[in-house]
Amino acid sequence: MTTTIRKPGILVTGANGEMGHGLINQLAELNSHHIIALDVRPLDDALKPKCSAVVTGDILETRLLERMQSEYEIHTIYHLAALLSTRAEFTPEAAHRVNVEGTLNLLKLAIEQSRWHGAPVKFMFPSSIAVYGLPSREEKRRAGKVSEDQWNKPQTMYGVNKLYCEHLGRYYARHYRQLAADRWTGGVDFRCIRFPGLISALTVPSGGTSDYAPEMLHAAAQGRSYPCFVREDVRIPFMVMPDGIRALLDLWSAPAENLLRPVYNITSFSPSAREIRALVVREFKDAEITFLPDDKRQAIVDSWPEDVDDSAARREWAWSPAYDMDRAFSEYLIPEIRKRYS
Repeated sequence: MTTTIRKPGILVTGANGEMGHGLINQLAELNSHHIIALDVRPLDDALKPKCSAVVTGDILETRLLERMQSEYEIHTIYHLAALLSTRAEFTPEAAHRVNVEGTLNLLKLAIEQSRWHGAPVKFMFPSSIAVYGLPSREEKRRAGKVSEDQWNKPQTMYGVNKLYCEHLGRYYARHYRQLAADRWTGGVDFRCIRFPGLISALTVPSGGTSDYAPEMLHAAAQGRSYPCFVREDVRIPFMVMPDGIRALLDLWSAPAENLLRPVYNITSFSPSAREIRALVVREFKDAEITFLPDDKRQAIVDSWPEDVDDSAARREWAWSPAYDMDRAFSEYLIPEIRKRYS
């Protein structure tokens, strides 16, 4: 851990991940806060100059978090660290430790930081459409756009973890130690986005169940064949990483009085796997993309909605995606992925 004087800052956990890369780059451009990057792996060298402090360690290490508590003044936490859906199904107990206990540790850190500097700590939490659990393909088709409060019956450990952490955040923001004589109110300003499948051109997919879309692109750009693990007709919502990063920053900067709920859906486009393949093949003529559904992973994707209702985010903090499907591919994904593998 690097040493530094105590100063206001933004803590980014999971800094080495797909979202961490994009978020740190955007926060550095704003140049309004000191960035403290935390990841279990050494931070990407390209990100280090953009951070005021770099911490290598595990969010389950309470001593590490206690040291951070004493060394830094943290006004915002972007808690991106998580075990993603596919890996979580192989190691559900480990997923629970990282995804739930790790989040609890960070919420406790936020409370203590708030006590120290006397202002609420914004706790930005990326959740997922994995919190939904529709029981059948027929029900999924009938459901159409699903709101935040519908079908919250996740069928994966990752979804269970995310849904529980949404409730943990709401508790810490609104009901923390509500019977205590010395109750500390307003310590955590919890703000959560339920993301659809995120597609990034800049980092390699890392184990999400929705990663069949970016995996198609990265495989095609490298001239590798790709057997897609879902059916051609499967449909879930997606967005590109730049919109995901912008959404986090927009929600972060939204006035608290405008926000009527702690959790918001957002989305951009909802293509079928067949439609994604068609766009990839249009750009990479020699791409070999076939469909070889994995029944178990397919069942998970079938439990997620075809689309989500993001009207609350549009109404309360003016959410609107910059990229529709055509622009996402033509202006972001294809040019950046070609550049990556050229």
